[in-house]
Amino acid sequence: MKLVKSAGKDYPIVDDPRNVVCLFDCLIMTEKTDPFGGYDREDFQLEGIDCILVKPKTAAAGNPWIWRARFWGAWPVTELALLEKGFHVAYIDVADLFGSPKAITRFDLLYKYLTTERCFSAKPALMGFSRGGLIIYNWAAKNTDKVSCLYADAPVLDVKSWPGGKGKGPGNPDSWGKCLQAYEMTEELMMQWDGNPMDHIDTLVKAGIPVIHVCGDRDEPVPFDENSEPFIKAYRQRGGVAELIVKEGVGHHPHCLEDPAPMVEFILKYTVG
Repeated sequence: MKLVKSAGKDYPIVDDPRNVVCLFDCLIMTEKTDPFGGYDREDFQLEGIDCILVKPKTAAAGNPWIWRARFWGAWPVTELALLEKGFHVAYIDVADLFGSPKAITRFDLLYKYLTTERCFSAKPALMGFSRGGLIIYNWAAKNTDKVSCLYADAPVLDVKSWPGGKGKGPGNPDSWGKCLQAYEMTEELMMQWDGNPMDHIDTLVKAGIPVIHVCGDRDEPVPFDENSEPFIKAYRQRGGVAELIVKEGVGHHPHCLEDPAPMVEFILKYTVG
């Protein structure tokens, strides 16, 4: 098995780009160590849905938090840096929901719980890797007053691109079937649907939500020129605050950067405590 080193750890490379976006499902399940082992971790459920909360040693003023969507524990350098700054790290399971209304309902559950029962900041920073981009953008578009900023890493921004594979990427037939099931749509209806993150740019720009993307320009399963490149270009053209870090010659993996300082500084700049 080929390995790539990122943030001090070795991660496997999947040669078939149809499967690379699904790697994390196996990776996280077989992870032997807790990347947040130095911090208190609370596992709980909301209406039967698994949730995770990692607590900083000392919470910063206003109880800021970073909300991780999908692939818990993979490339955690940004969360670890924010924990040191007094942020909580939160997660709720939205596996195989692809940013659908069902996923949004789950996000609503965690948001309500943390902001009312735990007195967390009303405006968390949202963070999504790969398909996690679908839920953070779809939820933010429906809750523009509840978001401080978004950090998306090699994000899927249109289900037609992935898992649909209707553009230049190979897609993933199994995940495409699950996506259609999650949305309760036929393929014909999904091809006409206008609720992808790419369709939310005007709403997010009008709300003044800043975004930062980190992407490889050789991403095969989630093509850069079908996702982040046109998204960031349009976001800027419409007057939005959008930063883009492009990793030249890099594919879908590894995510993040060896030094997460650019993402951390961006989140600290815009997060409302």
